[in-house]
Amino acid sequence: MSAIDEPQALGRRLVYGPDDVTLDYQDDLGNPGEFPYVRGSRPPRAQGAPSEQVIRALSGEGPAERSNEQFKYLLEHGATGLDVIGDTPTMASMDPDHPYARHSVGNQGVSLCRADDWVRLYADLPLEEISVSHSLPTAFGVAGMFLAARRLGWDPLLLRGSMILAPLFSEDTSYSHNIPLELHMRLAVDATIFSTERMPRFHPFVEDTYFISDGSVTAVEEMALGFIELREVVRRILAKGVDIDSFAPRIALLVNCGMDFFGEVAKIRAARGLYAEMMRDEFGAKDPRSLAINVAAHTSGATMTREQLVNNVVRGACQTMALTMAGVRAMEISAFDEAIRTPSEAAHMVAIRTQQVVQIETGVGDVADPLGGSYYVEALTAEMRQRIKERYEAIEALGDILELAQQGYFRAIFEEAMVDRSREVLDGSRRVVGVNAAKMAPEDDVLLRDIAEKRIEPHYEVAAEIARWREMRDMPAVVRALDELEAIGRDESRNVTEGIVDALEADATMGECIGVLREAYGAPYDPLGKTVRPR
Repeated sequence: MSAIDEPQALGRRLVYGPDDVTLDYQDDLGNPGEFPYVRGSRPPRAQGAPSEQVIRALSGEGPAERSNEQFKYLLEHGATGLDVIGDTPTMASMDPDHPYARHSVGNQGVSLCRADDWVRLYADLPLEEISVSHSLPTAFGVAGMFLAARRLGWDPLLLRGSMILAPLFSEDTSYSHNIPLELHMRLAVDATIFSTERMPRFHPFVEDTYFISDGSVTAVEEMALGFIELREVVRRILAKGVDIDSFAPRIALLVNCGMDFFGEVAKIRAARGLYAEMMRDEFGAKDPRSLAINVAAHTSGATMTREQLVNNVVRGACQTMALTMAGVRAMEISAFDEAIRTPSEAAHMVAIRTQQVVQIETGVGDVADPLGGSYYVEALTAEMRQRIKERYEAIEALGDILELAQQGYFRAIFEEAMVDRSREVLDGSRRVVGVNAAKMAPEDDVLLRDIAEKRIEPHYEVAAEIARWREMRDMPAVVRALDELEAIGRDESRNVTEGIVDALEADATMGECIGVLREAYGAPYDPLGKTVRPR
């Protein structure tokens, strides 16, 4: 859920005026496209020029071929970009035929585990015209797209898109890969360096605060924790001898957007200003592109309710308006059936049309930063900016970030926030329409339910296909590639993404690759004890 859902969270008052805002326009705000980029990362587009905002919807279901059909459907109906998410096994770096995975294959995203899956996923798509955003394990997503582009005849140098990066908090707020934190960090760092060299138009470093925020923390906490993770990864890349201006232009933010309209706008504006200041003053970036971070957003799935599904359409529209006014470059609107299933075709269409109506009919995106200058929004932005910085500096002062994570410091933050959020909804202090306010009898709550409650069965045939395919591989080649990947994992001077590319090319699976990397870092090949390493 969002951010600051309570106005009192930042001491908000009922009326704001000139005395609430003390600003030096050029130093604190600047014009859109100028330092410190609070008002936007790019200059306003030319009068009458089409919107540059990317319209997309989170997608992925079943085997790669099914998801490929879904992509084509979305592009035919107005999407200008794609956003793909893996199913639970894929997101956990687990193969679909793992005994603990087969009941979750394909019913919460696309199933991917081998090079051929990525080829099928992207086949016949206009990759030269669109960007593809990925919610996938970072290193494998980068390697898979790189391999697929080569096999499909696309030049990797021209690929556009992005990959989420969440090495520090993934085990606490997202999907557990059961790998050491140091390996999480290594995969993130090496994937960023690999992409900088081999896919220079691609954004491999998308700091994903969506998962942080949907863990029920406040907006200040969401962005402070996101900056902590981002700063740690940047430091580690710099320690490899990589120049800041060679990779910083390809860093982006993926933020959450909840129902606190003005709080979300202020959060995004504050984040742009903080980032520009940090990159220039702390990390020494000189290229203006390194200072002007692109912000994308996914509207909060946690704000979507099972009750009164049509209310979710309204929530999505409100969130779309907020993101457009905040100058977000690309967004995905959580589907009205998000609380029940992966998006149905109808829900996908509503999400796309919501963005199109706001973009084409309302005019809210015709002027850059239309809320700029509002006493309320400027006061909120300034306070948010100050409190985010104070929070991440206070946490960093506690000691080594990875040690804090290993001690459970961050997990405790998320657990406390989730308990508090649940209690507030249950006791009614946090009002949610349809849940504890303006309720409806279940027998009357039928609108859209026939669509949302269509069951998506696990794709057992995918697990069976992978099991058969394993037996037909060139096993000596697979074993050699996995042995080499383990050796790379033990050698910090080498890039592990290169080894993953080679291993996938040799028909190793994602689960086998992560297994040997676990062993390189002193962990069991399969922590669940159900599979063995190919020998």
